[in-house]
Formats: sequence, C-alpha cells, structure tokens
Amino acid sequence: MSRSSVFASAVAGGASESMSPADHPGQLLFVGFPGYDVPEDLAALVRSGRVGGVILFKRNVRDPEQVRRVVDELHGLAPADAPLVVALDQEGGRVQRLRAPWTEWPPMRSLGRRSPDETARFARALATELRDCGFDLDFAPVVDVDSNPDNPVIGDRSFGGSPEIVAAHAVAFIEALQDEGVAACAKHFPGHGDTDLDSHLALPKLDLDLARLREIELPPFRAAVEAGVASVMTAHVLFPRLDDKRPATLSPDVMQILRGELAYDGLVFSDDIEMRAMADHWSSHACSIGVIEAGVDSILVCSRADLRDEVLAHLEAAPDALLEAPIRRMQAFKECYSGGRAAGRAAPPYAHHLALAESLGAERIAGVDVDPTERA
Repeated sequence: MSRSSVFASAVAGGASESMSPADHPGQLLFVGFPGYDVPEDLAALVRSGRVGGVILFKRNVRDPEQVRRVVDELHGLAPADAPLVVALDQEGGRVQRLRAPWTEWPPMRSLGRRSPDETARFARALATELRDCGFDLDFAPVVDVDSNPDNPVIGDRSFGGSPEIVAAHAVAFIEALQDEGVAACAKHFPGHGDTDLDSHLALPKLDLDLARLREIELPPFRAAVEAGVASVMTAHVLFPRLDDKRPATLSPDVMQILRGELAYDGLVFSDDIEMRAMADHWSSHACSIGVIEAGVDSILVCSRADLRDEVLAHLEAAPDALLEAPIRRMQAFKECYSGGRAAGRAAPPYAHHLALAESLGAERIAGVDVDPTERA
C-alpha cells in the first residue's frame, strides 16, 4: 500500500500506528490563497496535513493585526507532528509584501554597494519584523548575479554585477537571518541574472555552458550552501547547453549540479509553477511529478486552488520511493523552521529599523508599483 493510501486509511479509521501527517505527500506542497482570510478549503487541507506550507502575498496583507491573526490561525490549524511553514517574499526594494507601517527596505543593489556587515544588520532587523508576525521562511535573498542590464525581473533585486559581491552579501544575509530564527532561500538556481525575459511571462533561455556558470552564476550559490542556507529555489530558465528540452526546475542534469557538484542536500523549492515559463509548456503532472523527479523537493502553487488540488492528487498517487528523500528533507527543515515558534509580540513601526533603512538607502526605492513577482 502506498504512503498516501495508508494515510487516507488512517484518516478514515481515525488512527494509525505507522502514519503521521508529517509523512503525507502533501507536505511537499506550498500554496497561496486570495484575500485577507484563510479559505475553508485551505484550512481543511492544513488540518489534515495535506499542505506543507502557505505563502502570503500583498493580496493577503491589510495591516499588522490582520497579518498576525492569519499567520497564527494557519499555524494553529496544523497537526502537532506536521507544523506548518508560513512564508513570504520580503527582499526589499520592489519585492516586499510587508510595507508601511513595517519598514520599507532599500533594494539589494543598495546593500551590495556597502559592506556585508551592513547587510547583516539589515537581515537581523528584517528577521525581527518577520518573527514578530510569526513567519518561518523568507524567500530571500536573490543570489543571481546582475549581469544583464536588460533583465526585466532581476536588476536591483541582485546585490550586484560580480559573483564576489553577491556571494559576500548573500552569506551575510543568510547567516544573520537564520541566526535570528527565520529560514532563508537562495534563488534562482542556477542563475536568472543574465536573462532578458521575465519567467513570469515567458520561458527565458540562456545559452551558457558549464564553464561560464562556474565562473559567474554558481559561486554565490556555492557560498550560500557553505553558509548553511536552509533552502534553495530553482529558476524556470532553459539552459540548452545543459538540457535542451527542460528548464532548470524540470532538469535532472541541472539539478545534479546543485545536488552533486555543490553537494547540497537541503530543501529545494520550485519557483511558482503558475508562472508562464512553466504553465504554457508543461502539464500539471510534469510540473509536479516531473519537478520531483528532477531533484526538487517542494512545489509552489501560489494562487490557483484548482491547480493546487491537481498537484496534490499527483503527489498522492506518486510512488513512495520518489517521495522519500523530499519528505526527509522537508521534515529536517521543519525541525528547525516551522510553526512560528520564534514569533515575538512587538509590532511596527520599529523606529530603529526605520533609521537603519534610511541609512542604507543610498538610492530611493524605484518602481515600487512594478513588482514582477506579484503577476503570477
């Protein structure tokens, strides 16, 4: 009997000696939802352990009291042995879900022009604000090297145009954020910085060989791995010299660079599979089972409940052997970062953080209303 069949039987029968929600395939699924309140269909999935995490967007944020209520509710719904991870993208600049009265931070490019020590100060302050809301995971930092001035989606989200600068600041960010109890995520592997297309809207292609990747794109990811980053996110980008059919998220050849050459055995997330780079070219089965087969552990479905349910059905029908390593990694991640366990009780505004943001803001936050990550 498969893992999901055992779990279904346990739920129906009310007891099981061998199965817990932590073993359920749905633990590999991270999802989003519309509005300011947790929908009942999502609440039911969280209660039964059939979702591993929830990601909040600008559409879910009204004010500090509402955010804390929603995050606390989500954590409270989860089974004790399968605590929920509640996540968001809080980078600074164009991409930050929590804005005033929370601190509005400058883009990573501003930090990259300063010292890594100041990036660490920023990350510690950022972690405090996230902990106080009960968040477990920040899908940051961007460790892509800003090597293409025509890139519409990375640009000032990157620390800079050299791998050395990006690596130094990524390590400072990761270590400081995680020391304060919030998981970091290095993105977008193996590198999105040289594209001239936005993967939210199309499938970018980079005609780069492995030697070039080792020189420019990979060093910041290697540094992040060596710094103990809690998670990595893939790029929906095609690298035809490595795999001429599948983007990184679906490519065993690309993922083997991360798992083999960089020796990373931590949690790997797909970027949102609703993005058109994926959704326009591959089925929901490929975007779930194919992703896991490639070496990714967790699938993001950031908006659509129908796609969420399709992916969940595919995961629940998958062979146990395919899911064992991803579930092991998810469980290890959750032992360190889940359940809002480090949540504080302070609330914005944070006067000393506002002063810090002002001191770091060598350039004004540009294009605040043009957040490419909110399109999916």
